[in-house]
Amino acid sequence: MTSEHKKSGLAGLTLAAVGIVYGDIGTSPLYTLKTVFDPAHGLLLSHENLLGIVSLIFWGLTLIVSLKYVTLVLRADNRGEGGIMALMALVLSSVSRLSRWHFPLMVIGVFGATLFYGDSVITPAISVLSAIEGLEVATPAFSPYVVPLTIAVLVGLYSVQSHGTAGIGRYFAPVMVLWFAALAGMGVVNIIKSPAILAALNPLHAATFLMNNGFVAFVALGAVVLALTGAEALYADMGHFGKKPIRLAWFLIAFPALALNYLGQGGLLLAHPEAVSNPFYQQLGAWSVYPLVILSTMATVIASQATISGTFSMTKQAIALGFLPRMRVRHTSESEIGQIYIPAVNWLQLAVVLLAVIGFGSSENLAAAYGIAVTATMLSTTILTFFVIRYRWKMNLALCWAATGFFLIIDVNLVSATALKLFHGGWFPLLLGSILFIVMLTWKRGRQLVFQNLEKHAIPLDDFLSSLFIAPPLRVPGTAIFLRGETDGVPHALLHNLLHNKVLHERVIFLTVFMHEEPWVAPSERVRVVDLGHQCYQVNVHYGFKDEPDIPAALAQCAQQGLDFEMMETSFFIARQTIISTPGAGMMPWREHLFVTMSRNARTAADYYQIPSNRVIELGTQVEI
Repeated sequence: MTSEHKKSGLAGLTLAAVGIVYGDIGTSPLYTLKTVFDPAHGLLLSHENLLGIVSLIFWGLTLIVSLKYVTLVLRADNRGEGGIMALMALVLSSVSRLSRWHFPLMVIGVFGATLFYGDSVITPAISVLSAIEGLEVATPAFSPYVVPLTIAVLVGLYSVQSHGTAGIGRYFAPVMVLWFAALAGMGVVNIIKSPAILAALNPLHAATFLMNNGFVAFVALGAVVLALTGAEALYADMGHFGKKPIRLAWFLIAFPALALNYLGQGGLLLAHPEAVSNPFYQQLGAWSVYPLVILSTMATVIASQATISGTFSMTKQAIALGFLPRMRVRHTSESEIGQIYIPAVNWLQLAVVLLAVIGFGSSENLAAAYGIAVTATMLSTTILTFFVIRYRWKMNLALCWAATGFFLIIDVNLVSATALKLFHGGWFPLLLGSILFIVMLTWKRGRQLVFQNLEKHAIPLDDFLSSLFIAPPLRVPGTAIFLRGETDGVPHALLHNLLHNKVLHERVIFLTVFMHEEPWVAPSERVRVVDLGHQCYQVNVHYGFKDEPDIPAALAQCAQQGLDFEMMETSFFIARQTIISTPGAGMMPWREHLFVTMSRNARTAADYYQIPSNRVIELGTQVEI
């Protein structure tokens, strides 16, 4: 590839990153300053306070986004993949399963991931609401229509998810570039009118504000966090774009535009304090309100789209890592493997988002719920990053503390500040996250109990085959494939088949699928075939948590190792487990019943692994937990 092609490819990825990665943080200027100076927070709009707040926002973007995420955390990639699930998998693969840190780190990772889900509900709601609220600035007569219009936009957005983003994705980048250009332009106009706001670039104003205002400053810090939401998204999207485009998009486009706009809004409030009711829409005067509402709505829809896509991706990873039951995952693009649609997640998320819009009713009320989930996820990321630096990169302990300790202090303060919102709406994303946290850990623990039960009653495969062929059963034409767990002995389906049908196929395959705590497994390492004798084979198939499980495709690779398959002469025998909750050791009864319910409604193994349904024979088996 020539240098010109590389440059054009990098430019394309950088522009695409602007469209997808920075939608959330890019739309924060719509509501951040309005929320900070909300009378309910008790912060007076004075010259000193305004300089302090704008300085806090600027240096927050610099330290947390530029330094922590773009510079440090992007280095902690799991074979090019980012996001808290990928980070947790990287940490757990770096720390021994016997280590005292293994379970606590898994809990931290899962809790951070579930809070991402809570945040992903608030983001579409507050973003679209705040955009539509611009109509109220034009005329109060639009006030009764803000919530209905928001609901209509969101229902439309979620309704087109099944068609994928391939069609509309090409328009994301130009719209977001236009959005950031508008942010920068409006900022410059107001900075020129009030150049005194440039004093906010001095971090002493931020420090003085925090020291002089005590508890009120602490409360304001919980609102300043709104300017930093979306930082986690740039890490989660690393696998789609790579580090360099994300860094270039931030430093060349997103960061300058955001910094200029916050300074510009500060300059506007210095000159016109009465604009505090909605400083974003009053930056250029009445003539600009309707164009800004249209542009803002497009930008917030894009920001919401990025969050929705991130939720689908996170869910797929959680299923592969064993934290959620198998669900129907549809691919919406033939060329882009990352573009997926999960119907159950889509409609459930829409229901909760609409509940948030109707229940909270305005972006100010939603802002009270926003932030606590984001900051807790940021804290989880910092903790996990420490263990990557220490155990993966094998760096000196003092250097590890130096690299993450500073951010840990900031994150703890931000979590504490947003915790004050707990009874003013902060409970909402925490409740959502907590429910998902219980669901994920219950599913993970339930699967462990099932495996333990199967392992306890397992018959060693080698010994079984040795005894079986002393007096072999009748062999019939064709190939039988028996799905076998990682720790199973003889598959129950084989025992049932021998017991009831009294025959064995002329060729028997024991198929085991291994899911690894890494995003991708190279095609050359996908399949391993072991000859067990008597025309019996063990086939091991390996997938990463971002790979698409496809058993027929994996079996086709066996030909390279001397094992050919004719699908019309092959039958897949699968034991369908019926989980029975029993008193005693295991989980609490209500958790066992929750696991049983999820297990009954999970997608079948044949469906999940894309095995042709007309080649599947299911045999039931009961498993007690």
